[in-house]
Amino acid sequence: MQDHRNQPQESPDKQDRIVDSLRRVTTDLRRARRRIDELESIGNEPVAIVGMGCRLPGGVDSPDSLWDLVSAGGDGIAEFPGDRGWDLDALRGTGEGGSATARGGFLDDAAGFDAGFFGISPREAAAMDPQQRLLLEVSWEALERAGIDPTSLRGSPAGVFVGSYHWGSPSADAGTELGGHALTGTAASVLSGRLSYTLGLEGPAVTVDTACSSSLVALHLAAHSLRSGESSLAVVGGVTILADPSVFVEFSAQGGLSVDGRCKAFSDDADGTGWAEGVGVLVAERLSDARANGHRVLAVLRGSAVNQDGASNGLTAPHGPSQERVITQALERAGLTPADVDAVEAHGTGTRLGDPIEAQAILATYGRDRDAGTPLHLGSLKSNIGHTQAAAGVAGVIKMVQALRHGVLPPTLHAAEPSSHVDWSAGSVRLLDERTAWPETGRPRRAGVSSFGISGTNAHAVLEQAPAEEETGAGARPDGVVAWVLSGHTAQARRDRAAALHTRLRDDSTAGPHDVGHALLATRARHEHRAVVVGAGRDDLLDGTRALAAGTPAPHVVHGVADVEGRTVFVFPGQGAQWLGMGARLLDESPVFAARIAECAGALDPVTGWSLHDVLRGAGGAPDAERVDVLQPASFAVMVALAALWRAHGVEPDAVVGHSQGEIAAAVVSGALSLHDGARVVALRSRAIGRSLAGRGGMMSVALPVDAVSGRLEGYAGRVSVAAVNGPRSVVVSGEPQALDELGAVLDGEGVRVRRIAVDYASHSHQVEDLRGEILETLAGLSPQASAVPLYSTLTGDLLDTSTMDASYWYENLRNRVRFADAVGALAAAGHRVFVESAAHPVSPVGRCVATRVATTGSCCPRRSCTSAASTSTGRSCPTPAPRPGWTCPPTRSSTSGTGAPGP
Repeated sequence: MQDHRNQPQESPDKQDRIVDSLRRVTTDLRRARRRIDELESIGNEPVAIVGMGCRLPGGVDSPDSLWDLVSAGGDGIAEFPGDRGWDLDALRGTGEGGSATARGGFLDDAAGFDAGFFGISPREAAAMDPQQRLLLEVSWEALERAGIDPTSLRGSPAGVFVGSYHWGSPSADAGTELGGHALTGTAASVLSGRLSYTLGLEGPAVTVDTACSSSLVALHLAAHSLRSGESSLAVVGGVTILADPSVFVEFSAQGGLSVDGRCKAFSDDADGTGWAEGVGVLVAERLSDARANGHRVLAVLRGSAVNQDGASNGLTAPHGPSQERVITQALERAGLTPADVDAVEAHGTGTRLGDPIEAQAILATYGRDRDAGTPLHLGSLKSNIGHTQAAAGVAGVIKMVQALRHGVLPPTLHAAEPSSHVDWSAGSVRLLDERTAWPETGRPRRAGVSSFGISGTNAHAVLEQAPAEEETGAGARPDGVVAWVLSGHTAQARRDRAAALHTRLRDDSTAGPHDVGHALLATRARHEHRAVVVGAGRDDLLDGTRALAAGTPAPHVVHGVADVEGRTVFVFPGQGAQWLGMGARLLDESPVFAARIAECAGALDPVTGWSLHDVLRGAGGAPDAERVDVLQPASFAVMVALAALWRAHGVEPDAVVGHSQGEIAAAVVSGALSLHDGARVVALRSRAIGRSLAGRGGMMSVALPVDAVSGRLEGYAGRVSVAAVNGPRSVVVSGEPQALDELGAVLDGEGVRVRRIAVDYASHSHQVEDLRGEILETLAGLSPQASAVPLYSTLTGDLLDTSTMDASYWYENLRNRVRFADAVGALAAAGHRVFVESAAHPVSPVGRCVATRVATTGSCCPRRSCTSAASTSTGRSCPTPAPRPGWTCPPTRSSTSGTGAPGP
């Protein structure tokens, strides 16, 4: 036995180092484990579907109209269209070039396209594959249904994933005929690329061609891109347009077409597939992003999988084992068992070979280990509208999202007698031959969707009912009077939109006027032809939309054409913007305005010693509102509250400017001063004016250039000076009352327009120097900071570093000349074109300050506050977003034969 007693012992320092090392290793391992868990969580995060759009056979032009069709068991199959240049007589023949059927699923207006809306020339539009055109329109609709202004995505890493199946090639001389647009007009890659280009999206743009499984594969790829962080949002779609009849001819020769053009999925009467066309688009986000962005979640993609048949029993033959594997893989990625899924939207094309193979694969996966009392429900949208090929997968997703939301499984048509080629006893699966309730069971509803391509690429996705929305308290409504804002690319489009809005709101009593107004304002792009419908309630608004749709005049409806584009400025005037009882009406009508006034009162009342609310309402015992130390603080509060009201309506300033004492409100709204600091400046400075300057002076406007006015003042040195330059021929002078009277009489005698301003003090004159010490002392504790919104100073005439707005600045603001014209000129030079006066009514001569065309509006005109502002904004490019487009331009016909025609 070895004796260890005499062996050297490790030193305490070495032991401590070992312990520290072990602790660090343990900490690092924990961090690594957490990071692995985070990455796994991100990689498995559900993907939210937040928007959908579609055009499908049977007159379907939206997800809601698709639901109306399928829930009622509607049939969208019709005769071959007569407006596509097809030789219908030859197609009806039995020889070469004939079709086994003269029916299919067709869109009502596949050639229609509002090219001008997207800024595309008629020549280029004529060269565009109809698939590109429809994809643009339906993608826009899907984004707007998601509550996303499509123009707001410009520059974002949003991705586009489009399923396509190209059948045929453009003619060799098409490029000459179409002015060089044939290549971009027909290339499959441009389906996704043009959409990204049009919307300014900078994430992946991928066109997928796996034949009939293309759009479901596109959804699978989009989910990967979202989960990896590569895309912030994904537009996922599939599109097929039957531009020529070659696909009917080809599959007739193979004996694969149904005689009546209908897909009799899983039916004993199945006799072949029925071709159709359509487009479907989904808007998807990571679930966490959708919640953070406030987007309504329609359904959740839990998991998906894609595989290939490989070296199976034929290139185009379906392969059951591969279908089983793709279903199993999708369930594994979703973390679910087959019994967790209630229904499957099958590929279900109605062929004698494919349907039995697919049914057996479903029975072998979803049908096994399942209670006989809760069978899997099996259906196929193709029984209603035909096989839309590249659009089939996404169309099936839209159908099942609607079913998840409505709690109903629509019937599959032509399935009264299930196929005798399927062993239905092999599992617990029920063919949906009738409309079936889909009740809540204590867990989310779930559905699978399958798509299989003729080249052997299979896809399966698992959808889940959207999680319950979090309960939120009823937020403050922005105003008692509601404005509904509409716009269109043309006047007719605007009328069509008004008609659609009227119909929808007339038929949907659950939609509140404020909610509709917010959606129209905050989630729609704005177009040139604009209208605003103002009303105090639902009936007023419906009457207004009816009149707007009919093109007839109506009270509180204004419309016009926006002809000014540019950034928005909030303007805060000085004297002259008040009227009796200013703001009193809004105190009662607008919770937002009232809340901000209450905050202003909390800051002002302790400093002024009187009640702001009493002054605004003209209450008994309130101080005289004409006193400068009352008028200026009250005006300040109204301007700050009106700015809050504009912001509550979704209008954010790109810059602010304030005229004289209006600059105090501008400083608060921009973030340069806190509300309490702004209240101190206006209250203490106006108190000093009232105590020391009131009764000693006056002010007068003169309609002459500043140089001419300065020349006239040479004889009044020390008595009158230039107080403000508001425009090329708009100057204010201030000084001693007697000198102003003398000057006014001289100018009036010369035919110059002059007007005394209703004040008894001389701001911006040498008299202000008497207040210098008091102002610097009382305002010494201000804490100005860099503003969040750029502020253009009327003291310097240019963009200001607002951290300099200390006591000295506010003295100079009162003492020196107001350079309003210079400040407006600097704003115009910087691209600002829309000037919103945050005051009782517009008084600032913005339009006279610059040669550039600008738009101006006030905020609170007496008697017509809403409609006056709306009238201005509809005639200018003020921030008034619009509702979804109504595609109203004439059809655009492609002269390229054979492009965009799909295959299986």
